[in-house]
Amino acid sequence: MTKTTWINRGRLLWLVFALPLAACHSLKPSTDEPRSYHAQGVVEQISPERSKVTIHHRAIPGYMMEMTMDFPVKDAHELDGLSPGDQVNFTLMVDADKSWVTDFQRTGHSDIASTNGMAMADNTSTHLNPGDLIPDGELLTEEGKRIHLSDFQGKVVAFTFFFTRCPLPDYCPLMNRNFAQTRKLLKSMPNAPKNWQFISISFDASFDRPEGLTSYGNFYRGNDSDRWLFASADSTTLARLAPPLGLMIMGQDATLSHNLRTVVMDAQGRLYHQFNDNLWKAQDLADTMLNAAHLPSPK
Repeated sequence: MTKTTWINRGRLLWLVFALPLAACHSLKPSTDEPRSYHAQGVVEQISPERSKVTIHHRAIPGYMMEMTMDFPVKDAHELDGLSPGDQVNFTLMVDADKSWVTDFQRTGHSDIASTNGMAMADNTSTHLNPGDLIPDGELLTEEGKRIHLSDFQGKVVAFTFFFTRCPLPDYCPLMNRNFAQTRKLLKSMPNAPKNWQFISISFDASFDRPEGLTSYGNFYRGNDSDRWLFASADSTTLARLAPPLGLMIMGQDATLSHNLRTVVMDAQGRLYHQFNDNLWKAQDLADTMLNAAHLPSPK
């Protein structure tokens, strides 16, 4: 599953806008019951397998700004009769771990330029091949220090991209939950290796300042920062890292969207493996990191 590539409403940017939205961990429902939000928007794309629909939606009061996003659909038949350009009312359902859309009502149609946004996200998986050196880039850490990816030579590094105001639990928050579970797996190994590191990189550097990153990070790390760093990347670093990794950050006015990239870098700074969606599990990442270090998998 890929967060939208912003089909035709704005030009591609490697810059990030400061956006008025609460931190995503504060958006989790306090009970097991999913929350529902009524929304309006325009259908931009329906995935070939009809499990996702891309909608440019209006601001959802009390939850999130106007955005274009890929939303999961539980029942493909709910998309029957819908096509790109259709104006719809729909319901966004959100629980602690996932989100989906339902209850579509077609209200009209608007002419939108025909694009292949989802195919773009799928086909632009990466310009790097396994074994290629990953471009170096400067990061601002949660401690206010400036470091480089090259500083981690000798370690297997998993890094992912996020922003703290990401609204849906199965996008940026899921990446961090998976990091937490993977780290737990690695730390629980007998004779655990030491040459691994996690880095969660915010591309919203203007908002995600060091002190805020520490607070946000501790929500997922349980106040244990051992081998898990939160940092931000400015536009210069993003311009170096994003194109070869196929990372797309797109915005217009006060809206923002991005796709998902989680990268495993080997001890020589080379690409070992890249996850391009949110379907991977903690065990997948643990296995990949240990393979990169030529170590057995945790069981």
